[in-house]
Amino acid sequence: MPKKTLPTPGESQREPREPRSSLFVGSTEKAFQVLHAFDGPSRHMTLADIARSSGLDRSATQRVVYTLENLGYLYRVPETRNYGLTPKVLQFSYNYVRANELIDKASPYLLDISRRVGETTNLQELDGNEIVFVARFPGHHLVNIDIVVGSRLPALFTASGTAILARLPQERCEEIFAQTRLEPITPYTEINPDRLRERIRKTAQTGYAIVMNETVLGDISVAAPVTDHRGIAVAAINISVPTSRWTVERVEAELAQHVQVVATSISKAKFSSYTR
Repeated sequence: MPKKTLPTPGESQREPREPRSSLFVGSTEKAFQVLHAFDGPSRHMTLADIARSSGLDRSATQRVVYTLENLGYLYRVPETRNYGLTPKVLQFSYNYVRANELIDKASPYLLDISRRVGETTNLQELDGNEIVFVARFPGHHLVNIDIVVGSRLPALFTASGTAILARLPQERCEEIFAQTRLEPITPYTEINPDRLRERIRKTAQTGYAIVMNETVLGDISVAAPVTDHRGIAVAAINISVPTSRWTVERVEAELAQHVQVVATSISKAKFSSYTR
């Protein structure tokens, strides 16, 4: 089956724009539109490609690309008309990870559980209607090398997203349903809204979610929510294992308790200012 291209960040949740404040800087928006043009599968793009992907006209694209190239965020591929991102872009990710108190508190727990069970553990946060991998500790048998820190998946189709939604206010959950295009990523992706809501309700009762093959074929994921002092989810931790060595029944019997204990331990840690 051909690999399905996921929507770029925010693509599935665009709504008619409200009148903008006079403080809004349109040129800054265009710069990020150009940078987000590289969210897709293409590593290198021509000006025409960037213009098409960003939604800008060629003149605006040329000016923004020239500026970003001079600032060191884009580079021209030698002997071609293509442009690519430079490592300087990673500085933003580094600054976020370094300043994120939740990642700092959760990492020792995730590393410990990864070593003890020998499987990949992750920390994900909700951004819009997607989960974002913000920490990842590979186990002895890595399920998917395409998933790295910064990767995004629709929250509704994942164990971590389901676990987070199970600890969010109902109004926020319905917003995520409204923002998500219910299109399958694999042949096994659950897209029926009623069954998705039932999965969230079940997760609220059990304290963990298990999803198999819905975003990555050959993957079983079990997740539990990390909550703040109000009991509202701020993130989720999960363990990913391959279907070649695990079954859902075994995951539930052996790993569900691990993610719940670790998620509870992280939730009890004191976060001085972590709210989103």
